[in-house]
Amino acid sequence: MNWKNEWKALAAIVAVFLTVYYLPVGTPRFDNAVHEALQLASWYAQEHVLLCLIPAFFIAGAIGVFISQNSVLKYLGPQANKACAYGVASCSGSILAVCSCTILPLFAGIYRMGAGIGPATAFLYSGPAINILAIVLTARVLGPEMGIARAVGAIVFAVAIGLIMHLLYRREETDKAAQMAELPVEEPSRGLAQNGLYFASMIGILVFANWGAPGEAGGFFATIYSAKWLLTALFALGLAVILPLWFGLPWSRMALVALPTAALALAFPQEPTIAFVVGFIGLSAVISTREDELGQWFSSSWIFAKQILPLLLFGVLVAGLLLGRPGSEGLIPSQWVSALVGGNSLAANFFASFVGAFMYFATLTEVPILQGLLGSGMGKGPALALLLAGPALSLPNMLVIRSIMGTQKTMVFVALVVVMATISGMIYGHFFG
Repeated sequence: MNWKNEWKALAAIVAVFLTVYYLPVGTPRFDNAVHEALQLASWYAQEHVLLCLIPAFFIAGAIGVFISQNSVLKYLGPQANKACAYGVASCSGSILAVCSCTILPLFAGIYRMGAGIGPATAFLYSGPAINILAIVLTARVLGPEMGIARAVGAIVFAVAIGLIMHLLYRREETDKAAQMAELPVEEPSRGLAQNGLYFASMIGILVFANWGAPGEAGGFFATIYSAKWLLTALFALGLAVILPLWFGLPWSRMALVALPTAALALAFPQEPTIAFVVGFIGLSAVISTREDELGQWFSSSWIFAKQILPLLLFGVLVAGLLLGRPGSEGLIPSQWVSALVGGNSLAANFFASFVGAFMYFATLTEVPILQGLLGSGMGKGPALALLLAGPALSLPNMLVIRSIMGTQKTMVFVALVVVMATISGMIYGHFFG
C-alpha cells in the first residue's frame, strides 16, 4: 500500500468533511450567495448553453474534421507568416463576437489542429474582447473616448498577448512545427468555397441567434435584432441544403430534421428556442449513427462538450457564489469592490483588472454594470481596465483553458491580460480621469 497516496486521500476527505461541517448555513449572506450561484447557473444554462455553446461545439467539431491540418498550419501555425496569422486570428474573433465561454470550443479546435500558441491565444482573447456591438454600446453609454480606448486596447492586446506567448514558448513552438512538418499532406475532399459556405452557415446561426438587444430602439443594430431569428432560420436553411448537397447526408434524413423544426418555428413563433434546440437534436440524431465524416463530426463535437461543459458549469457556480449576479451580491460584498476601484491608483486599476478577470460577463452586460459602478465613484482608468480584462476572461473560462493548454500557459495568459489591462487603465485614467 502506498501510504503517501493514502494520506493524500485522507487529507482530502478531512478537508471536505470540515468544509461541510462548518458551512454557515442559515446566515443571510451565505444563503443568499448559494441562491445567487444557483440563479446564475440556471440563467447560464438557459441563455448560453442552448444558444451559444451547442452551435460552438458543432463548429469546433467541424474544425477538427473538415478543415485540413495543412490549412490551419498555413494560416495559424507556428511557422505561418506573422502578419497573416495574427490578422486572421484577431479578425476571426471580431466577426464571431462571442462571450468568454463560447470562444473556448473554437479555441480548442484550432489549437489541437496545430495552430501556434500565439495566434491561438490572440484568437482566444479577441473573440470576446473585440465585439463590435459591445464597443458601439460602450461609446454610446460611457462616452466616445471610452469606446475608442476599448477598441484600440482590445486590438493591441490580442496581437501583443499572442506575440508574447509565442516568444515565451518559442522552443516548444519550434518542436511542434517540426512534428507537424512530418505529417502527410492531406488532400481536401471538397473545395474551399464549399467548406467556406458550410462554416459560414454555422457561424451565421451562432452569431444571429445570440444577437443582443442594442441600447437604442432605432438604427442598424436594432434592425438586425428585430430580424435575428429570421436571419438565423435562413442560415439554418443554408446548412440544411449544404449537408445533403456536398457532405453526403441523404435528403430524406435532412427532411426528418428540417420539417419538424420548421413546423415548430411556425407553431411557436414567440418561443424560437424550441425550434432551435429541436433542430440541433434532430441533426445530432441523423449524423451520430453514420460511419463517415459526418459521424466523425458528431463524435468530435461530443468530445468537446464532455470536456468543456462540466468545467464551465462548475466555474459559473463558484463565480456566482463569490460575486453573485449583476446587481446582486455573493459572499464578497459589492461595497468592497466599489470602494477599491475609486481614483486612478495602481491598486485600483489592478483590482479592477483582477476582479474583472474572475467575474463572468455575458455579452453586453459589462456596459450597464460599469455605468452603475462609475456612478458609485469608480475611476475611469479602472473602468477601462475592467472592460479590457473582464469580457475576455472569467473563472469558468480559466478552468477550461487550463484543461486545454495546461496550468503554466493559462497562468501566463491570465497574467498578461491582467497586467496589460492595469497599465492601460492607468494611462487612460491619467489623460481622461
